[in-house]
This record gives sequence, C-alpha cells and structure tokens, in this order.
Amino acid sequence: MTPVLLAAIHELCFTTPRAWSEAEFDSILAGPGVFLLPHEFGFLIGRVIADEAELLTVAVHPNRQRSGIGIALVKQFLDEAVKRGAATAFLEVGQRNKPARALYEQMGFVETGRRKDYYRTPEGGAVDALTLSRTLGPET
Repeated sequence: MTPVLLAAIHELCFTTPRAWSEAEFDSILAGPGVFLLPHEFGFLIGRVIADEAELLTVAVHPNRQRSGIGIALVKQFLDEAVKRGAATAFLEVGQRNKPARALYEQMGFVETGRRKDYYRTPEGGAVDALTLSRTLGPET
C-alpha cells in the first residue's frame, strides 16, 4: 500500500481526529520500529520501540466496517508486537469513538489515561483522547 492509498482510506474514516496526509504517512512509515499491516479494505500501522508497542492508526473502509477486519488487524498487531519483543501495547482513541473503543475493550485494552480536549473537531470543538493499554504475552 502506498502513502497515497493509505491517505485516501484514512480520509474516508476520520474527521476527529483529522485524517493524515500522504506526506504524514510517508514520514511515519520511515520511522524506527514502524510496521504496516495491509488489508484489501484497510490497514493498521504500529511501531515497537524497546518493549512498548504503539498502535498508531487503524482504518477500515466504511463499507467494510463491522465485518471483522478491524479486529483481525488488531490481533495481527498484537502478534507482531510480541514477535518484536513488546511487553505492553498502547494506543490513543477519541472519547466519542464508541465503535473503536468497544473493539479495543474486546481485545483487552483498558483506559490508563486521558488527554483533555486533545482533538479538534471540524466545527472547532474539542474531544478528549483516551489512552488505552494492555499487557502482552505469549498467549496474546
């Protein structure tokens, strides 16, 4: 998947937080420890630094959401994180993103922090970002 395609899918999925640009994807993919998990209808980008894995973003085409692709990508992320030596995984999600929060909860993530008014909405409002994390192990 190219940064152009990643940005196009991301734009279909995000307004708050805002979608990432092609240049941002290009830069992120060049970062240390970063890996891309592509899928025909979406993708996940994560990274492992030292013993921590961060789920940077996951996007599934709106016509294919709630079909199991997101959960499959998160499972792949957890497996890849363990392979790369991570002991914990974390991510950030908008407080209002109930479908994503439910998916992450199903995968064992729990809220460990909150960034008040972190994301800006297109209308100029603000939304809290929740930090979620979980421990990883061989049976992840």
